[in-house]
Amino acid sequence: MTSELLDPSASAAPGVTPALLERAGAVLRETPVVDGHNDLPWAMRELAGYDLDALDLAADQSARLHTDLARLDAGGVGAQFWSVYVPSRLAGDHAVSATLEQIDFVHALVDRFPDRLRLALTADDLEAARAEGRIASLMGAEGGHSIDCSLATLRALYALGVRYLTLTHNDNTPWADSATDEPAAGGLTAFGEEVVREMNRLGMLVDLSHVSADTMRDALRVTEAPVIFSHSSARAVCPHPRNVPDDVLAALPANGGVAMATFVPKFILPAAIEWTRSADDNMAAHGFDALDITPDGMACQRAFEEANPRPAATASTVADHLDHMREVAGIDHIGIGGDFDGTAFLPAGLDDVAGYPNLIGELLRRGWSATDLGKLTWHNAVRVLRDAEAAGARLRAAGRTPSLATIGQLDGS
Repeated sequence: MTSELLDPSASAAPGVTPALLERAGAVLRETPVVDGHNDLPWAMRELAGYDLDALDLAADQSARLHTDLARLDAGGVGAQFWSVYVPSRLAGDHAVSATLEQIDFVHALVDRFPDRLRLALTADDLEAARAEGRIASLMGAEGGHSIDCSLATLRALYALGVRYLTLTHNDNTPWADSATDEPAAGGLTAFGEEVVREMNRLGMLVDLSHVSADTMRDALRVTEAPVIFSHSSARAVCPHPRNVPDDVLAALPANGGVAMATFVPKFILPAAIEWTRSADDNMAAHGFDALDITPDGMACQRAFEEANPRPAATASTVADHLDHMREVAGIDHIGIGGDFDGTAFLPAGLDDVAGYPNLIGELLRRGWSATDLGKLTWHNAVRVLRDAEAAGARLRAAGRTPSLATIGQLDGS
């Protein structure tokens, strides 16, 4: 979670020369990164109760966070989807109110730094922020439990600026199966399909990270707009259920969607899967949630890592996923979603948000062109948001009105 876990001597990607880093910097100045997922809001909740005086993001926060303003600039980040995540242990009204608190923080963050950040609700807002030299700040809600089975709540989140909903987090919702829970619905229920249709009508991106492969396939069958995977990598490269199977990647060109590769070691490095399972068990044995980022939780993680050295991913590991995703889905359907401040461990060279030049340098070393890299970092994400907006406008113009359906009516529960 924090930079002190990582070896500072491993800050550059192996094989990436200063000349490649210089070229990477030029790419990022022209086409900065649209990152699909950053959990800073939850980290701020856990570490500082959202107090931007206690944790000033204009100052160096590398001892506690993966993210601050200077490192976003150093990493060439031009747009960030801030995750307004709440854990699925929160349910009902508690999940909704905690999500609202997360949204409130993002608005406060943008208001605090108006010269550095700009709230972005549309693709045009992203382009305007880039022209102004500000970082476009978008929001994505991570987990369908945040809407408490209510389409009106979904619409309220959209009205407050949320531009994607991840259909599940680590646990099933009553209407969609998660990748990391026992199947219950077999994908999407009838109400789950209605959630997708209502998101299409709004112009809200359907995010299929965290969902089961059957949920992915159901969503692609139902959706009338492009989907995204805000932070998922390739299952063929690392066989973790959180990753995207090849048949789903191959379906993205027809859908128009974008899969954004994540940096979480257990999702990108096969050897890290079992190690992370043991680390999570150790956290539970000491009374911590696996995602605990408090100082005590991180001390527990560090002690386990010292006794059990972890398999080391690198920027090259992420590049392996991107190579495969490009081969299967095509260059127009991939992006980046690092999951900074949402994981305890990160690849060497991608230790924090300043590390993107190491990844771009590695891809340049592999022969990726500046044109292809521009699609990866900026153009694909901007296009998919614009296409979702256009789909919503088309559906509303065709007469689709807000759905009043309930889960009881559609699923009988």
